Amino acid sequence: MLNFIKNFRYRWLVLAMLFFATTINYFDRFVLGILAPELEKQIGWTEEQYSYIISAFQVAYGIGNILMGYVIDRLGTRFGYVLTIAIWSISSVSHTLARTWFQFALARFGLGFGEAGNFPAAIKTVAEWFPKKERAFATGIFNSGSQIGVILASMVVPVIFLKYNWQAVFYVTGFFSFLWLLLWWKFYRKPEEHKGVSKKELVYILADEKTDGLAREMIPWTGLIKYRETWAIAIAKLLSDPVWWFYLFWGAKFLYIKYDIEIASLSIPFIIIYATADFGGIFFGGLSSWFLKKGWSLNKARKITLLFCALLVLPIMFITHVNNFWLAILILAGAAAGHCGWAANVFTLASDIFPKNRVGSVVGIGSTTSTIGAAIASFGIGLILSSAPLDGYVIPFTVAAFGYLSALGIFNLLVPEIRPITT
Repeated sequence: MLNFIKNFRYRWLVLAMLFFATTINYFDRFVLGILAPELEKQIGWTEEQYSYIISAFQVAYGIGNILMGYVIDRLGTRFGYVLTIAIWSISSVSHTLARTWFQFALARFGLGFGEAGNFPAAIKTVAEWFPKKERAFATGIFNSGSQIGVILASMVVPVIFLKYNWQAVFYVTGFFSFLWLLLWWKFYRKPEEHKGVSKKELVYILADEKTDGLAREMIPWTGLIKYRETWAIAIAKLLSDPVWWFYLFWGAKFLYIKYDIEIASLSIPFIIIYATADFGGIFFGGLSSWFLKKGWSLNKARKITLLFCALLVLPIMFITHVNNFWLAILILAGAAAGHCGWAANVFTLASDIFPKNRVGSVVGIGSTTSTIGAAIASFGIGLILSSAPLDGYVIPFTVAAFGYLSALGIFNLLVPEIRPITT
């Protein structure tokens, strides 16, 4: 037992905590997408009002990302994560008080602001606890919690809803968020300060410190906007993240309208879609890490992997013409896997290029940019679907198909060679 403790690689336990935080984050986020058809009947909102509810979350998420990224870099991951989870836990429970679409929008605004801190905090934590050659793989693992959260929501939410009511769902999500907050506060410390980390593991974790260069630590927060790399990451997220929001908030409605699928029948299809997405995030995160271990350059390993992910999304443009339900599920699953592999590698670019004390801020800037784009897209989608409930899906699915390749092309123009920033 003593030998196990002595040789235990503590960074994987930290990664498990990030995985569970992301799982809870997406469980909370996806609840509305599942309940939307039923809440639309009970509350009586229109398609356009539903888009306002979604956009409220996205606007808050965008504002929260840039603010939370800065706060987390200032306070550190231990204090910063506690703050963000506390806000989203309270906001999750506040949904139970909503009785109109506007009140739902207010609750979603609070949830979006709190949840915005998850990825800046998680990516910064990975940068603190993992060397570069493991970061994309580690990011793929914790980011897979987003798919697990959706899968669990698909399985659990219909059961809770049918047995109790929709309010009970939000009480459950609030409980688990508060529980995670307490565990993080009790057990988390930076590797240099943690008693559970062996000297051997600490040396391995900090392997990149000497090669990163001290000059990189001197980049001021306001100076990040001067770098093309900051905007390249932001654009890579801007042209891909709104697609994921679209899947989350309109995927169930699309299947409901086109294939007449009821809420109780969504569990298995969504388990297939998001389990495949889960695999894609871990596989493509691991693939670029494997390329690095094989001696590929950082630039080649990341960009080739991103290209594979972008190609996997392309078939989504045909989904509105597919009449076979399970073929549509297969296409959605492949696109979701491509997105999650893309996300794992784009998130990792922030720690590949920027110093650890600015990773949260860079992720925050990128996420704010993409979320504002998603909010605008949601308004547009709501208007399109209000006038064409089924045929209107052709436009967003076609845009989704080409977003990733466009993003990769622009990223390559702005950053011909991925390498650490020096001042």
